[in-house]
Amino acid sequence: MTDTKLTSLLKQMTLDEKVNQLIQLAAFFYEGTTSEGKITGPMEEMGITNEIIHNSGSVLGASGAKEVIAIQDNHLKNNRLGIPLLIMADIVHGYKTIFPVPLAIGCSWDSDLAEKSAEIAALESAVSGIHVTFAPMVDLVRDPRWGRVMETTSEDPFLNSVFARAFVRGFQGTDLKSDKNRVAACVKHFAAYGAPEGGRDYNTVNMSERQLRESYLPAYKAALDEGCEMVMTAFNTVDGIPASGNKELMRDLLREEWGFDGVTISDWGAVKEMVPHGVAANEGEAAFKAIEAGVDIEMMTASYVKNLKSYVHNGTVNEELIDESVLRILKLKDKLGLFENPYRGADKKLEEEIVLSKAHRKTAYELATKSCVLVKNDGVLPLQKSQKVALIGPFAHNGDILGPWSWGGSKEDAVRMDEGFGKKVNSSALFVAQGSDIETGTEEQLEEALAAAKKAEVIVLALGERSDMSGEAGSRADIRLPEIQLNLIAKMKKLNKPMIAVLFNGRPLDLHGVIDEADAVMEAWYPGTEGGKAVADLLYGDVNPSGRLTMSFPYSVGQVPVYYNHFSTGRPKGAPDAQVRYVSQYLDIPNKPLLPFGFGLSYTTFMYSEEKLSSQTMRTDEPITVSVKVTNTGMVTGEEVVQLYVRDLVGEVVRPIKELKAFQKIKLKPGEEKIVTFTLCEEQLRYYHKDLDFTSDAGFFTVFVGPNSEEVAELTFKLI
Repeated sequence: MTDTKLTSLLKQMTLDEKVNQLIQLAAFFYEGTTSEGKITGPMEEMGITNEIIHNSGSVLGASGAKEVIAIQDNHLKNNRLGIPLLIMADIVHGYKTIFPVPLAIGCSWDSDLAEKSAEIAALESAVSGIHVTFAPMVDLVRDPRWGRVMETTSEDPFLNSVFARAFVRGFQGTDLKSDKNRVAACVKHFAAYGAPEGGRDYNTVNMSERQLRESYLPAYKAALDEGCEMVMTAFNTVDGIPASGNKELMRDLLREEWGFDGVTISDWGAVKEMVPHGVAANEGEAAFKAIEAGVDIEMMTASYVKNLKSYVHNGTVNEELIDESVLRILKLKDKLGLFENPYRGADKKLEEEIVLSKAHRKTAYELATKSCVLVKNDGVLPLQKSQKVALIGPFAHNGDILGPWSWGGSKEDAVRMDEGFGKKVNSSALFVAQGSDIETGTEEQLEEALAAAKKAEVIVLALGERSDMSGEAGSRADIRLPEIQLNLIAKMKKLNKPMIAVLFNGRPLDLHGVIDEADAVMEAWYPGTEGGKAVADLLYGDVNPSGRLTMSFPYSVGQVPVYYNHFSTGRPKGAPDAQVRYVSQYLDIPNKPLLPFGFGLSYTTFMYSEEKLSSQTMRTDEPITVSVKVTNTGMVTGEEVVQLYVRDLVGEVVRPIKELKAFQKIKLKPGEEKIVTFTLCEEQLRYYHKDLDFTSDAGFFTVFVGPNSEEVAELTFKLI
């Protein structure tokens, strides 16, 4: 449709029909769903009528081509103007073929493969009838107590921005109308949802505008610059005002400053939650604040449909605000081609052929192998296929390796650890025992595990968190493994056999009791549908580990938040003239994390040498190059992530001690060397000054280049 036709359609709509376009309801409200028995209670509780349902604009959580087609078909029969529904869902890291959780994908440092995973997720979603995914989540994270760290990619704004763009490209492609195998992306959660006080979900966020702009906003902006069609509001406050009612955030910054003219949507119930936040006296006031702030769609509360019509009639709300929101929704439906084909890509036959196909599982496998991070290896890996192996732990025979936000996936489709190991060794050389449950255990389980371990030459422990121990509402104050699993490790250690720990979890953990006991540790995260096969191939050396951490692992939860790009202080620990006591430090633990940002091991070794700058000076119109020779000094082919960081030594405001500015992932054969070159320009040195101008400072800068944020060579140049 042309804009003229869409405007004409808008003019034909009654005020009731327009307001109803602004509500999003769960699939069970609609005729044709497989969950019709759930309708009555929520309808009465929310005050939802059949008229509202028939004129609503979007649905969340519908699943499968058959159901979506039925819902849309019934909706069109009852909608006076034949305006189709938008079908939305949380397709975060896969639809049926589940990829590693986003934090793990970040650890691959492979944006091309990340884009491919989103493309596959879009294809499976589209043939299953979905039009919009509530992804990517690009919230910056620095606190592993927060359960949703698993849903984003890193603690670094630059790296988050790279992946934000990749996911949007993968989900949306270049033309949503002509490419029915793609879905519209919705970046979330705007803004700063990843910084809740105490790491507690839905909690207060409090930071300066400079920190917001410098660290937390770049990844949202990157997603929008890539063409992301939607923005979801955050649950939290921004500068004391909940995001869903924050006019300065949603209108002044998002729409006016950034020029975003797409659709905004609240998170589940976030509009009504302005009442318990204490900025709205009732639902009516919450609706007023949200529409004034520019929130187009209210998800799963009815503040808009209960109040906006009367507010227009009494002059409290200008009907033009509602028209703007409705027109944006209609434009998105048009971009998706829904007026021409309301069922879009939904295809039951194609769904059966494409969803969870071998080709898709192959990509999931590849991404899983690149996402696991080897963080310790005292010479016990890779395993030999001639070794007798005891595979022990609550994840030895457990399909709960998909992680949160994998609602379309099935644990039964996941390759478990014992299945992966079963492809490597004869059954007579593999001894599998549970040892314990995730948080509890019995003496019988332990005895069975000890008996299995005694038969083996090497012990592999499959440990971790249940998927519901992370994700939304999965905040934890104690981020160690559960005590029963730490006890299992200690019991196995007494057998004095080589011991490898594989961890399945959604956050950086406090690894004490694991990393100091095991001879090798692999962080597998939640690796997805092909997880068991990927982990087994990594442990046996059929694939060389190449993952690198994108979130620091704390030495203790008492350090949190701990992240690599922190500020210095006036009394930094380790300075040449520092005193022993009166410096910024803990008396009982180190300042540094247990495992730093960018860290990861391989089965080969890499040597860095000949670090060079093309010039000792940089001008605003003359970039410099940074080069380093990287040599594979080991015996097997491996991939290395070469990382470049910069520090502004003297700024108008305090600058981080390091900031990631570029990286390259290279593959080298044994003995092979490569000169890796980065171009560094003045634009990369800019930051927000005290007046919030985004400019650079003349003066000296340090360049760091190396395999992680700690092991780096240093070079210096001057910006003039």
